[in-house]
Amino acid sequence: MILKFRISDESVRKTLNPLDQITLRQLRALQAVVSEGTISAAAARLGLTGPAIHNQLKLLEDSVESALLVREGHGRGTPTPQGAALLTAYEEAHTALERAVQTIRALNAGKIGSVTLGVVSTAKYVAPGIVARLKSEMPDVEVRLKVANRADTIEALGKGEYDLCIMGRPPQMPKVDATPLVDHPHVIIAAADHPLADKDTVTADDLGKELFVTRETGSGTRILAAHYLNEIGNGREFQTIEMTSNETIKQAVLSGLGIALISAHTVAEELRTGRLVSLPCDGMPIIRRWFLCAPTERPPGMAALKVREWISANAETIFPAFDVMKRGRG
Repeated sequence: MILKFRISDESVRKTLNPLDQITLRQLRALQAVVSEGTISAAAARLGLTGPAIHNQLKLLEDSVESALLVREGHGRGTPTPQGAALLTAYEEAHTALERAVQTIRALNAGKIGSVTLGVVSTAKYVAPGIVARLKSEMPDVEVRLKVANRADTIEALGKGEYDLCIMGRPPQMPKVDATPLVDHPHVIIAAADHPLADKDTVTADDLGKELFVTRETGSGTRILAAHYLNEIGNGREFQTIEMTSNETIKQAVLSGLGIALISAHTVAEELRTGRLVSLPCDGMPIIRRWFLCAPTERPPGMAALKVREWISANAETIFPAFDVMKRGRG
């Protein structure tokens, strides 16, 4: 025997959570009636018919199982306590939605959000200035700065840890969209009282007698220095000592420990004040380029695009000018 049951719409309605039945349209109709005083006036304001407004109110009252408007006497059209509670909730929800829409528009315009900016350690001397200027120009965009050597930076790019990255030669892998910024000069530096500091020309033989202070394996500066010394040395072994940061290299050279091939941007202030000098060696300065790289594996957010545009447009003022670094004596 097959038993058939008929479930009424009323039975289904009573099993539903009121929150699943209430709509913004119904709440808007209630607010309009209370504001305008009559259903007909509310209908005119919302561009609807009177029956449509009445139907919205009926559905809303059925959902909460309460009368929402006083329908008799002088208070006719005013909200009941239940209606007032719903109106308060509607106003709060409407305000929250307005804020959400404004946030979405700002996100779409790149005016708010967060951006992780990676920089190779050679660029760490200019990176804080970039972040400070971005904070001034884009106060609602959070820029998180991460500094690492070239090898670690490339690895982080491959893992998707950076939205943008400032570095020298772009990597072959991972694939990046690289925007050239400005020239990146490299020079050989010595302390101001070093014997080579007064020479008009420093030869390969002169350099062969010196101790070179170099960066660690994996550093882009270390790679460049190795190529340069190999080129001028014709197989000669140069004396080297390894340091793990540009700051340590600067201090080592200032103390007279040795000389170093280094990014001119990392020693701009010392060259300007004459504490260090750039030696007039053959092939110096070596000019490379700074690049702003973005991973191609995932599309950048609008905030990252805005930061990228800003850095590209302001690159000339971000990095020190090389003309004040020539020898560092004036």
